[in-house]
Formats: sequence, structure tokens, C-alpha cells
Amino acid sequence: MSSEPGSARRSRLRSVASAARRASRTRYPGGYVPCPSAASRTKIEVCVTEQQGQEAEGYDFQAIQDRWLPVWDELKPFEVGAEASDRPKKYVLDMFPYPSGDLHMGHAEAFCFGDVMARYWRGQGYDVLHPIGWDSFGLPAENAAIKRGIDPREWTYANIEQQKTSFRQYAPSFDWSRVLHTSDPEYYRWNQWLFLEMYKKGLAYRKASWVNWDPVDQTVLANEQVLADGTSERSGAMVVKKKLTQWYFRITDYADRLLDDLDQLEGQWPTKVLNMQRNWIGRSRGAEVEFEIEGRAEKVPVFTTRPDTLHGATFMVVAPDSDLAAELVVDADADVRMQFQAYLEQTQKQTEIERQSTEREKTGVSLGRFAINPVNGERIPVWASDYVLADYGHGAIMAVPAHDQRDLDFARKFGLPVRVVVDVRDEDGAALPDPAESGVATAGDGVLVNSAELDGLGKTEAIAKAIEVLEARGTGRAATTYRLRDWLISRQRYWGTPIPILHGADGEMRPVEVADLPVELPASEGLDLKPKGSSPLGAATEWGTVTDPATGETWTRDPDTMDTFVDSSWYYLRFLSANDSTQAFDPELARQWGPIDQYAGGVEHAILHLLYSRFITKVLHDLGYLSFEEPFTALLNQGMVLQDGAKMSKSKGNLVEFASELQAHGADALRVTLAFAGPPEDDIDWADVSVQGSAKFLARAWRVADDVERAGSPVGGDAASGDTALRRATHHLLADAPGLVEAYKFNVVVARLMEQVNVTRKAIDSGAGAADPAVRESAEAIAMILSMFAPYAAEDMWAKLGHEPTVALATWPKADPALLVEDEITMVVQVDGKVRDRLTLPAAVTEAEAEAAARASAAVQRAIGDRVIVNMIVRVPKIVSIATKPA
Repeated sequence: MSSEPGSARRSRLRSVASAARRASRTRYPGGYVPCPSAASRTKIEVCVTEQQGQEAEGYDFQAIQDRWLPVWDELKPFEVGAEASDRPKKYVLDMFPYPSGDLHMGHAEAFCFGDVMARYWRGQGYDVLHPIGWDSFGLPAENAAIKRGIDPREWTYANIEQQKTSFRQYAPSFDWSRVLHTSDPEYYRWNQWLFLEMYKKGLAYRKASWVNWDPVDQTVLANEQVLADGTSERSGAMVVKKKLTQWYFRITDYADRLLDDLDQLEGQWPTKVLNMQRNWIGRSRGAEVEFEIEGRAEKVPVFTTRPDTLHGATFMVVAPDSDLAAELVVDADADVRMQFQAYLEQTQKQTEIERQSTEREKTGVSLGRFAINPVNGERIPVWASDYVLADYGHGAIMAVPAHDQRDLDFARKFGLPVRVVVDVRDEDGAALPDPAESGVATAGDGVLVNSAELDGLGKTEAIAKAIEVLEARGTGRAATTYRLRDWLISRQRYWGTPIPILHGADGEMRPVEVADLPVELPASEGLDLKPKGSSPLGAATEWGTVTDPATGETWTRDPDTMDTFVDSSWYYLRFLSANDSTQAFDPELARQWGPIDQYAGGVEHAILHLLYSRFITKVLHDLGYLSFEEPFTALLNQGMVLQDGAKMSKSKGNLVEFASELQAHGADALRVTLAFAGPPEDDIDWADVSVQGSAKFLARAWRVADDVERAGSPVGGDAASGDTALRRATHHLLADAPGLVEAYKFNVVVARLMEQVNVTRKAIDSGAGAADPAVRESAEAIAMILSMFAPYAAEDMWAKLGHEPTVALATWPKADPALLVEDEITMVVQVDGKVRDRLTLPAAVTEAEAEAAARASAAVQRAIGDRVIVNMIVRVPKIVSIATKPA
């Protein structure tokens, strides 16, 4: 954040802007070339090249980039100062990049769209905060460092510098005074502070449990980091289960709020993303039923969404990898224990996807124990089977085989009883076949049978009655469960935020004092970073050993690091106070700027990052740091950039390099191409777009301003005295563009700009010429709106039009309502489906008048000839349609 006094900064910027304006309007042979002093960002000057000859003509993107980039470096037009402004505020943020190499075409698309929104809101008169940083911790950097035999820092920060250079050329309107890297101690110090706040609130805890284990990267994964096919989103390896003691955040405590608050985002977030989050949280309402197991003092709670079917529960199934199953076989005979152990080992080799598949033959082992059905007192056998998961409910289910296909398949495989308790009928009212004979469970709604006091009730009434009965007997209660599991944040790798917990020899845990933060990573020199199942930090004995100066006790640092999604869960707040060493963020600045008005990034973060960020925001709200509970008001997801219908990759040989495209065509042409290719959420096939076409359009737009400059049209002329038709087109563009941008119809805005350039060109060539004040008005509107997509060309146009830099801070003029009222309309006349004429008619024309004009048209009369009109449809102000037949 700039600490320069406001008056001094304004004076300096006026001086720099005036110099830049003078320089930009001077023509030199060979183009405009910045002096070394401009490149060093000390003052703006323009050198006259030593070349002699004619004045440089035409649109030269490289010369324009070379001219304006150092000017912007000096002006710093997008910095948000420390002084509060009375202007309304907008916070626009792009999902920050990972420094895996130089920018790629996906970055080009994502940061184009976010920048369009940032520049748009500035044009609407807002102060806009649009920061940039790097998500620089994580496995890719560590794996790359291992492969190259270097420190992860070296690889990470070299890539950041390369991306910074590319970003500057691409010209997104970032506030470069707030750059952050999550791998800086100055940043992850506050990660650790956040962890300690969570720990104090009881939201961070440590426990032993079965976790997702990546056998390649040798680290645990959160459920959200396991893909639908059971593989790791990082390494692609098949994930296995492993029992470890890990750190968790209690995100399940916020499950209801995370789910219910999605309603606030309807219409602002893509429906697809909202549905993905709802499905992931997966709230189910039903009952928790307590089953007694013979020989066990403590009852086993079982969650079910259908407590009305309890009378049909004929056996119980527990997850073989659950603590309950291990306990139940302790006193079993040797054969049962041996069979169970073999089955457990087999289960641990399978993914959750495989275990839940409905197409697999059911497997299982009897545990030799019996449970008591709490509603009818029946003894039912207890089995272990892999289709039940240890982290679903309490790792046990009541099996109702007549009405659940997986339970039925299991019962038929092992000869267990099947009892119908819901009379389900087909569309004609006929009873469905007995599942025990047909092998097909009847899962639909119906009337309860064989269920004592529930007989004759429908599903809804029966569920309510069943819960009432359970509560009266003290054997159950209404309950809600979720698919969502607590967020596992431990990682057994080096390149991440150290967890700020100390462990005593007796197992006691003690949080690091806030005053002692950050707990910095030790140097990687001497550490074996290769994945081996335990954290490399465990071998950093000097770093990991802490002596309490007061007691002389020795403590050991926790060797794990945090999931990097912790880093990105709150980074939007750190941007507000990026250079503040006293606090993670200023709550008052969060109140002024938050929540994010516009967030842009890939849909691949629909669950992981967005869910975690929503959770942390709610926690910080509850801790009193934030006044809002949702971090991102509006969300824009972009599609992918493809090549010949396939995702770009080096291995496929279809990679289009961002750097080469930038060098060949310039930043403006790339940005216009991406914006014009289609709706942002659609995929773009680079083989189908024309960067050259975008460059030609930019040259035509630039030439409009060049013509105005050559004609000597004065700034501030009376546009009302100019070409009325052109003024109408200009003001329709000014009226329509805001709504189109806010609806993310960037391609339509670019198309409208192309139309405006053509209309203006026509006015120049056929009317009063470039000196017409209406032409200047149009050129200025084009420059302002074009600056969202092509900042270099727009800036050059703005300077040619006699204005000081920068066009990005110019407020768009409002459309004149009087110019939006059309005096004339154009109606199309079709004869037998073919367009034969276009009629220019008064805006107040009636249907009868339009019909008469169509009949009088010579072109229409020729098309009808000697045929007979059989029907005529008139729709003012669009069309006259005439149908004919032979005479």
C-alpha cells in the first residue's frame, strides 16, 4: 500500500501524465521508443530514434506496448492508497496462480475475464481493488525440486519472477503494491495464527483414523482431493486407505450453514457450482437408532433415512475397517478372527468407488455376534461387508433387504431373511413381485405392512410415527447426517506451512505462542525431501527440538505441514493488509472492501477451494473478525482453452504457448480473441479462433483515433452539432454495454465495438469526416470501452484524442436518453420466406402504414410478379411477411 501523501502523489501523477501525453502525441520515424530512463521507471521521456525517413504509419502493437508499459509502471494507476475515498468500492479478484512455470493459455483466458470486470467497474466510477499473488506452497514445487536436486524455494521463486514478467506484458490492471506469496514467512505466519485461533475454538483437533493415502506422493489427501475414479488429483495414483494420526478442521460443525447459505448465492454463482457444493455436503434427514449387541454394554447408533422400515431390518452390517468391527471380533473364536483379518486386508486394497459399486458381487464375513432390533426385539446377525464405509455414520447400517438393492444382493448371497414392510404398487395398482423371489428390491413409496403400529401409514406419516415410537422407548431420535467429512489438513511433506503445535514426551500438546510465530521452515539442505510416508521435517532434529526456557522441558515440533488449501482459504483478506506485520488483516478494511464483489477462476475449484474458503470466512465471522459470512458475492467460471478439440499438453504435441502467442500477436489481440470467442464458461478451441482477425479490428479502431488526431478535432467540442445517426449508435453502445458486461456477455460487447468502429468509419469516409465532433465522441467511447479488452491500443487512442493517461481511470459517460429514442425504424420485407427489401419508416408507423409501404416497394412488386398474395403478416417494428401462390 502506498504511503506517499495524497497531495504529493496527485501532483506527481499529474506531472508524469502530462509528460506521457506529450510524448504519445509525437510522431517519430520507426515508431515510439522509450528512453532508458523510462525503462528504469524514474521519469517519463521519449527518445527520438536516429532513423530518418517518413513518419511511422499504421498500427504497430509492439511499438505501442513498448511505449505504454513504462508509463504505467511510473503512474501505478491501479494502486489503492491508504487514504479512504468517498467513491464506492469494488473488490475484484482472480484465483491466484500456482508458479509451476510460465503463464499458459488457461491463465491468459482466466485473467482476461477477471481484468475485464476490474476495468469495467473503474469505468463506472468505482475505486477497484484488484490484487495479485502466488499460491506458492505445495507438492508440484517440492516434486520438481526433488527431480532437479534443488531447494523448492529456488524453483518456486524463479517461476514467480517469470510469471510476473509475462503478466506485466499481458497488462492486467493489478495493484502491484500488494503482491503476496503464500510461501513467504510473512504470509504463512498468519496461516499459523489462523490454526491457533481454530485450535482455541475447538475447531482444530488431532485423531487417529483411516485416511486417503497417495502411494506416489506419500502423503494423505482430503476426501475432496480424491477423484471420482478413486485416484489422486495430484499424482493420478490409485488412493488407498491407511490409518494415521492426523490434524483436522471441524468443517462438519458448519455443514448446515454451508448448505443453507448457498441460497444467498443463487443467481450470482453458476448453478452447476451451487449444485456441486450441495451434493458434496449431502445432508440427509432421518433417525439415529440404537441397536443393542449381545455381550456389549454400549449400544451401537445407526443412522437411517427410513426409520419406518425398521421392522424389515433382518441383519446388521458393519464396515470391516471400522473400530466397531475390530472390537466385535476380539472375543470371537479363532476361525472368525482369521476370516475377518483376511477380509479386512482385502478391503484395504480397494477404493471407496469400488466398494460402493452396485455392480460388484457382494462379499462379507459373519462376526458371530447378534444385535437386537429395537422395535420388535428380534435377534439379527451382525456381518462385516466392504459396501459399508467406516466414515458413514458410525460405520454400521441396519439392513432392510426387501427395500434396498445392496442389502438384498447381500441377503440372497448369504441366505439371510427378506421381509417386506412397504407395500409398493405399480402404475396400475398391482403389487410388485416379492423381492426374495424376483431379486429386485422395491424401493418406492407405499403403505407400511408387517410393521405393528405403523401398518397402513404412508411414508411421511410412518417416518414421523417411527421416530415418535423410538423416542418414547428411549431407543432412538430424529437425526441429520452429512456426506461432508471433517477437513484433513495434515500433509507429510516439506514445502508447506509448519503446524504450530509442540508435543511433550508424555503426549501432551501445546500450541506455539502467537508471539513466537512464524514457525519458519528450516532450510532444506541436509533433508531428504523424497516422499517416504513420514514428513521430512521429522528428520530436522535441531529445528524440531524446543526447550522451554522457564522449565527446561524438551518439546518436539509437529512434523507435518498444512494442506495448501488452508493458504488459499483466506488469502483474499491478506491482500487488504499485505504489508501489515501486526495483524493478518485489518477488520475495518475487511468491512470496507469485503466481501469480494467479483471472483473469477476455474470450475475445477467448485468444491475444494470455494467450500474451504466459505468455511474459514464463517469461522472468522464467528470469531468477530468479519462482518460478512460469504466470501465471494459473484463468481465467474471460465471454460478451457483447447487445441483441435483436445486439452493442450506437451505429450499430445498440441500445446499453444502463451509466450509465443504474446510475442507474435501482442497482448491486446490475445485478449480480444479470448473475449470474442464465446461466453466465458464455454471451452475455446484455439484452432477455431482468429488472432489475426482481432489484430485487424484493433488496427481499424486505432485508425479512427488517428484520423481524429490528424483532423485536429478539438477536445470538448459540441457533439450535438455532429452526425445524429452516429451519435445514436454511440449512445446505444453506452447504454447497452454495462448490462452486457455485468451479464458476462463479453463477446457481445466486442461485437458491438466492431459495429461501432464500422459505423464510425463510414461516417468519416462519407460524412463530414474525422473533424465531425460526433466522430470524436464515438472514438472516445470506443477507447473507453475497448480498454477493458485491449488496454494498450485503447491507451494509445486516448492519447491521440488529446487526453492524459490513463483511459482505464476515465469514467464512462452516461447515454443521453433522447438519443435512445428512435425517430426511424428499419423493417424487413420477406416474400415467400426470402428478404426482398428493407424499409426505413417513422418510428410511430402503424401496421396499416407498414403494409402499404411494403406493397408500394418496387423490389417487393418485382418479387410478387403475377402471383397472388394469400397472406400478409405485419409485425411492427420488425417484419412484413408476404405469402403468395400462382395466379
